[in-house]
Amino acid sequence: MSAHAFGKVAVLMGGASAEREISLLSGNGVLQALRSQGVDAHAFDPAERELWTLKAQGFSRCFIALHGRFGEDGTIQGALELMGIPYTGSGVMASSMAMDKVMTKRLWNAEGLPTPRSCVLGPDQRSAVDLERVLATLELPLIVKPPHEGSSIGITKVTQAEQLAPALALATQYEPEVMCEEFIVGEEVTCPVIGSGALATALPVVRIQAPDGAYDYQNKYFTDAVSYLCPSGLPAAEEADIARIVLAAYRSLGCRGWGRADLMIRAGDRKPFLLEMNTSPGMTGHSLVPMSARAQGISYEDLCLRLLGLAGLDTHATDRSAP
Repeated sequence: MSAHAFGKVAVLMGGASAEREISLLSGNGVLQALRSQGVDAHAFDPAERELWTLKAQGFSRCFIALHGRFGEDGTIQGALELMGIPYTGSGVMASSMAMDKVMTKRLWNAEGLPTPRSCVLGPDQRSAVDLERVLATLELPLIVKPPHEGSSIGITKVTQAEQLAPALALATQYEPEVMCEEFIVGEEVTCPVIGSGALATALPVVRIQAPDGAYDYQNKYFTDAVSYLCPSGLPAAEEADIARIVLAAYRSLGCRGWGRADLMIRAGDRKPFLLEMNTSPGMTGHSLVPMSARAQGISYEDLCLRLLGLAGLDTHATDRSAP
């Protein structure tokens, strides 16, 4: 598909979520890449402009570089469906499901896919009895996180019982419901996917080595302290098993276009566990999908064009297969 055939393209970036800063970095990277390939691409920040103007101003498709709430959770996708403007990434239902870590886990558990044990605390479950129940169920260490945030926002690793209450308080700053999750000791990896359905394919696995295991917001985006290994250096059988599990997880959610699954490999038995599925992954200079794509010979510019070519609508019969 030629650059001119895409028509007028909006790169949606910024937005109103806690990940606005990262979204602007992703969006500007995508914008420059598309323009360098001759695409008539324009920046569009939904936090600063009315969304309906996309239709009024003649945009023919959107590249979603929004992260988090109102960009990755099905809301923007629903608006674009109503306007009939094809967009990159997953549709309304898959985006909504993947953004909700609690619902994602319920689905993966039902499908028999490996994911760490967890429990959910509502806003009225903060008593000493509730905390003791969490500690008895999951044991230490454990992870506390808001179920609808990304980029490690609001997440705490709890290694001592007295840290649990402050961790819950931090997560509650982002939403009232909090998820507590078994901490898997081992290696962190991520695996991107491009395409849809039976034609979806996994890109090379990236192995992540963070200082003291602290792969947090600061280390993800604003330091060079983290090492990323791609090729991963994992045994071929392990990498193939991860790709199999990730593709099953991606398809079970009904994802399309692209995505990226984060996993932990348990040190004791090398078993991989799914943590979450990102339906609008980062596209910054530190981001992992472009890194994985490069390992397969796909440049950043070509990746952006390929993803834009996969833009579609749930409500129309469009070709969503990977080129």
